[in-house]
Amino acid sequence: MNDQNLKGLDTLGAGDVMVSVAPAKPCEDEPLGSTYALSPEQASFFKAQTGIDNDDDLKAHILDVQGKAYKVLPFPCIRSFTFLQPGIATLPEYEQIIKLGQERQDSGAILLDIGCCFGVDARKAATDGFPLKNIVTSDLKQEFFDMGHALFKTTPETYPISFIAGDAFDPNMLQVVPPFDGPPSTERPNLSALTSLNPLAGRCVVIFASNFFHLFSEINQLHLAKALAGLLSARPGSMICGEHAGKSQKGFIRHEFSGKEYHTFAHSPETWNAVWDGDVFAKGTVKVSVKMNPVDRGAGLVYERMQWSVALAPEKMYKHFSGLAAYRFTAWPFLGLLRSSIVTS
Repeated sequence: MNDQNLKGLDTLGAGDVMVSVAPAKPCEDEPLGSTYALSPEQASFFKAQTGIDNDDDLKAHILDVQGKAYKVLPFPCIRSFTFLQPGIATLPEYEQIIKLGQERQDSGAILLDIGCCFGVDARKAATDGFPLKNIVTSDLKQEFFDMGHALFKTTPETYPISFIAGDAFDPNMLQVVPPFDGPPSTERPNLSALTSLNPLAGRCVVIFASNFFHLFSEINQLHLAKALAGLLSARPGSMICGEHAGKSQKGFIRHEFSGKEYHTFAHSPETWNAVWDGDVFAKGTVKVSVKMNPVDRGAGLVYERMQWSVALAPEKMYKHFSGLAAYRFTAWPFLGLLRSSIVTS
């Protein structure tokens, strides 16, 4: 087999995924939309979002968008309808994500959905209460954003969600900076005018990455983790979370899909924990949660899904302000005496 290391998404494959020709499988002969299926929750969500109440009409609409999208974005996630899955809502931390958006909206707390595809996760979060004005989506190509509007029957005017097209490994798009230990010194950017993710440094209360990390090699996953860490707000509870293919023991996963064989690198729960707690953030300053679930997306796409979150622990704030706290407790008796002298004088 003639493997090729893909350094982009211009062909079927992504990032550092190894792609080669594979023996034909029965699923290749199936029509493009043959694996279409919506759960009752998904059907309710898409009916409400599109205004299409009839099941057959909704299916016809989604299949039409899928067919158009697959011509310009021929990726497994589109063929297997993975783009219809609002994975963010299945995270154990989902209620906390919405709560963070609501409680911190006055301070401009931002949700970034990176590798957003058609933006289903971002729209689900907005529907459930995370302020739309504070949501930013991003993917490699503008076509993802356009197809998202086609899927939801909206326009940039009727649904003004921020979108930034660009390569996450381009420093002009996303550079690596150390994690913040306090608020940014610059003013909050105008989200609708962003052309890169760099102005978001230190401002994102939630960063969500679905089916994104597993597109890249081990070293590039570490690079991406460090880059996203620099975007995270230093306030306790801020989190980076997502889901992607994992493995009980780290190594390569082999997929056969649509006439091609894919070899992707996957972390185990233990090594993924170590990436964040020690390699990216200082040991003990984050709480990492990981769980594994088997997933069958149809069309031959079967894998173990790793759902995970990395949240800043309260101790991070305490350490940062330890000097201020020491001053407060040292000065407190003096301040008490001063107050007494003022009252009695």
